[in-house]
Order: sequence, then structure tokens, then C-alpha cells
Amino acid sequence: MRIAVPDLVSNSYFPAVAAVELGFFKAQGIDMELEMVFPIPKAMEGLRDGSIDFVAGPAHATLSAFPGWDGAKLLAALSQHTFWVLVMSADLGVQPGDVEAVKGRRIGAAPGPDAAFRALLTDAGIEPDRDGVTLAPVPGSGEPGVSFGVHAAQALENGMIDGFWANAMGAEVSVRSGIGSVVLDPRQGVGPLGARDYTFAALVTTDRLIEDSPATAEGAVRAVVEAQRALRADPSRAADVGQRLFPSDEAVLIEELVRRDAPYYTAGISPESVTSLNEFCRNLGRLSGGVAYEQVVASRFAHLWAE
Repeated sequence: MRIAVPDLVSNSYFPAVAAVELGFFKAQGIDMELEMVFPIPKAMEGLRDGSIDFVAGPAHATLSAFPGWDGAKLLAALSQHTFWVLVMSADLGVQPGDVEAVKGRRIGAAPGPDAAFRALLTDAGIEPDRDGVTLAPVPGSGEPGVSFGVHAAQALENGMIDGFWANAMGAEVSVRSGIGSVVLDPRQGVGPLGARDYTFAALVTTDRLIEDSPATAEGAVRAVVEAQRALRADPSRAADVGQRLFPSDEAVLIEELVRRDAPYYTAGISPESVTSLNEFCRNLGRLSGGVAYEQVVASRFAHLWAE
């Protein structure tokens, strides 16, 4: 079986990556192959078309290939809350929380995550066209195997962009080098309040797989829950994964990032988070009308989240 992640060198979807690399899928009798598929809409298309069995990605991106939540469901949360941050050039001297600083600036953002940033700007009363915000993918980020966050940090250092909206790995690389500073971090409450619950990292699969192979879907949930538990108990286990998969500079950072994220590594998906998620999707124009919790979440596996 195959599980896709849109960014491999990242803490964003790390519980799913760890579930593969630390043997938790194998312990459930699932032979799982990890594959990076960028951007996230392409990964969701692969899920829809059957070339991918599971996707570890932002929950809202499911609608890019499954309109109206028709044909796919969220099996579990990989981590809670919106997990991207805005980093801007340290030379600009922007204070944390100053959303207005993006006016007239070039901001790099990947397809999928960019929707959350556009919504954040709207909530802050900023219109990109009116206020001169250039929001686009970073040149070269679509090349095979390129980690968007790490690549964006390099682009910021090279002066190609003024800031980027990406995972905490890219932010950490930029901040530690002195090139960038974190301006917005919705999960930590830095930025518009509503942005904290736009979306979250989730394990996604198809209704078809759930119906045809419920034991496989159950095993996948158990594997992720066990990986989350292991990482919360001992974040140093992330270093083993980083040494195998990440470039050396990023491998030494992943343990600290996982240690910070560990409190958010829980699998539960609350009705409140789904309500916020669907409101976010409606505001994006990707969803119309109300959608029941059971249409979005494979609630038959909810008892596994706290095991």
C-alpha cells in the first residue's frame, strides 16, 4: 500500500511518516510505502484515482479531489489545529502578529496551504490585489523531491521573496540562520483568532477502501495512534527517522520540532473542529451547504483514537 505526503522534510505530517519508518504500520500487518507527492492536490488526485491508498495532508485539501466530501473521509488527526507559520525577512524588522507587514511584499506559499493564508488575510481585512501582496509558489519548489519549507527558507535568504507561509521546519531553518523571523503562528494564537482552526493535518482515505478493507483502515488508524503515543513519550525517536530520510542539516532539527509539536499529536477529530473546517471550506467556495460530521469523518474508528 502507498501513503502520500506533500512534504517529506517536515514536522507537519510526521506522525504518519514515523508510523511507516518506525514499523507501526508493519506491526498492523500493513506493508506501507511512503511517497512524497507535491503539491497536495496532486496527492488527493492520486487517492481518488487509486494510485495512492492514504494521504497525510491538510484536511481541507481533500475537497480538491472529492467535492462535497463525496468519496473520501478523514480517519484521524495527525496533529491538531492549523500548523503553518509566516516567516518574513529579519531585515524587515516585523513584530510578531503584525499582519499588515505583508502589504506590498512577495510571499511564497504552496498550493493547498496558500488557501489558509488567503483566508487569514481576508480575516485581517487585507486584499492581496488591493494591498499589493504577491502570493505564489516559490520558483523551483515543484521539482521532484524538493521540500517546500526548506526551499522557501533558501529563497528568502537569496532575496527571491520577502516571506513564506510554510511548515515549522522551513521556519526553523530560516530563524536559526538569522535570515527570517516568525511573524504569524495561528496554532500558538499569533494572528487572527479564527485562523487557528481553519484546518489540521489528517490521515485521509477513500470510502471505497473503508468499505472494501475495513481492517486495513482500522490498522492504519492504530498505526498512527501508536506513532503519536511513541513520539509524545519520547520525541528523540524522531531523530531516527530524520537520520534516514532528511538532509543532515534538517535531521538534527526534527527532534526539537517534534518535542514542541508533541502536545498536538492526538488523533481525535471533534465535531467543533469539523464545523470550523467546513466553514473555512465554504468561505473558500469549495463547499456549499451543511455537511454532517459522519460525511467528513470515518467515525466508526473513533474509539481507536484514545486507545
